[in-house]
Amino acid sequence: MQTTAIEYDDRAVRYFVIASAFWAVISMLLGVILAAQLYWPELNFSHMTQYVNFGRLRSLHTNAVLYGFVCNLLFATSLYIVQRSCRVPLYDKRLAKVLYIGWQTVLLLAVITLPMGLSSGKEYAELEWPIDLMILCLWVVYMVLFFGTILNRAEHHIFVSNWFFAAFILVIFIVFILNNLALPVSFFKSYSVYAGSMDALMQWFWGHNAVGFLLTAGLIGANYYFIPKVMERPIYSYRLSIIHFWGLIGFYTWAGTHHLVYTSVPVWVQNIGIVMSVVLWIPSWVGAYNSYMTMASNKEKLKTDYVALFFLSAVFYYALATFEGPLLAIRWFNMIAHYSDWVIGHVHSGSLGWVGMSAFGIMYYLIPKLFGDKPLWSKRLLEVHFWFAHAGIALYVISLWVAGIGEGYMWFSQEPNGVLSYSFVESMYFIEPWMFLRFLGGAIYLAGAVIMVYNLYRTVSTRSEMQPHVTGEVN
Repeated sequence: MQTTAIEYDDRAVRYFVIASAFWAVISMLLGVILAAQLYWPELNFSHMTQYVNFGRLRSLHTNAVLYGFVCNLLFATSLYIVQRSCRVPLYDKRLAKVLYIGWQTVLLLAVITLPMGLSSGKEYAELEWPIDLMILCLWVVYMVLFFGTILNRAEHHIFVSNWFFAAFILVIFIVFILNNLALPVSFFKSYSVYAGSMDALMQWFWGHNAVGFLLTAGLIGANYYFIPKVMERPIYSYRLSIIHFWGLIGFYTWAGTHHLVYTSVPVWVQNIGIVMSVVLWIPSWVGAYNSYMTMASNKEKLKTDYVALFFLSAVFYYALATFEGPLLAIRWFNMIAHYSDWVIGHVHSGSLGWVGMSAFGIMYYLIPKLFGDKPLWSKRLLEVHFWFAHAGIALYVISLWVAGIGEGYMWFSQEPNGVLSYSFVESMYFIEPWMFLRFLGGAIYLAGAVIMVYNLYRTVSTRSEMQPHVTGEVN
C-alpha cells in the first residue's frame, strides 16, 4: 500500500529559530555591557547614558533572554516537534505567521519602552500593560496553534515532548495573567492590584515558574526529542521521562517562595518553598540521568560529535543547577547566599549552561536541516565555539560563586560585641576582581555565540552543490 508523504509547514519554524539566534546574541551582548557597567561604574553616570544605564538595560537584558531568545526557540522547537510526533502539518499556518509577526513586534516595543524607563518595576514582568495584553493575545494564538495540531494528530500516542510543551504553555498562561493584574492610570503606566507580601508572593509565583517552565520544562521537552535524534538512539527509559514530567509539574509550581526566605512572608509559606525545592532534586536528577544514559548508549558519537557534546554539557549543567537551587533554598545556605552574587552565579550556571548549551545544540542540529539538510560549514568553528562556551561559563560562574560566598560571609560576620566585622564598602572591594572575571567570561561566551551564528549563516547560504569548506570541517 502506497503512503502519502506528509508536507510539514516549517516556514514559521525557520523564522522563529533565526529570530532566536538573533536575540541570543543581542541578549548576551546586553549582559556583557551590564557586566562592564558593574566593573566600570563610571559607564553609568555620563549624561549620554540616561537610556542605557544599568537600571534600564538590566530589564531589557532579562526580557530579551526570556521573550526573545528562549520564547522564539520554544516556538520553533514545539511547532517542529508537534508536527512530526503527531504526523500532521500545523493546525493553521496563518496563525503561525500572526504569532511570528506579533511576537517580534512585542520585542521591538520592549526595546523602545524599557530604555525609556516605562516599566512596571516587577522582575521578569517589567513590560507595561498594553504590551502585556499583546503577549496574552499572542499566547492564545500559540495555544490554538499547538493544541489544534495535537487534536488533529494522526498518531494516537502523545509523545512526551508534547506533554512538557503543553505544561509550559498552560502554566505560563495562568501565572502570567495572575502576576500582571494591574490598574492602568495612563497608556504606559499601571500599578499592580497586589500590595506588600501578597505582591511579593505573586511576583515569585510568576518569576520562579517563568524559569521553571520557560527555561526548564520547555527545553526539557525539546531535548527529549533532539537528544535521541542527535545520538541516533531511543530515549533510555520512556517511563523515567514520564516520572520526570509528573515530578516536575507536581512540585515546581510550589517552589517560588524559596526566594522569600527571611522576609515578612509567613514562615509556613517559606517552608513550603523550601520543602518543594528539596523534593525537586528527585525528578530533576531522574531526568538528567535519563538523558545522560540516552547519550551514553552511543559513546562513539560522543567522542567525535561536538553537537552531541553540547547536549551532554547541557545535561551536566542541568544537574548542577538543580542541585544548587534546592541547596540555596535551605535556610542555612540561604542565610549566607541571599542577596549575594552567589545567587546570580546560580542563575547563570543554569541559563548559560543548561539553556545556552541546549539552545546551541538544537540550533546546530535544526538549522542545517531546515535549510535543505546541509552539512555544517565548519566543524572546526563548532569545536572552537564549544570550548569558548565552556571557558566563558567557568570564568563567569566560578567568579560569582567566590564573590557571593565571600560577600555572604563578610555581611554576616560580627565581632564579639555585635559590631559588623566588615563594612559594605570592604565587601565591594573584595568582589572587584571577580566582577572583571565575570565580564571576561561573559565576553568569551558571547564570542562563541557569534562564531555559531557565523558558522550557521555560512552553512545555510552555501549552495548544496558546492564543495564543503576546504579545511575539512564538515560534520
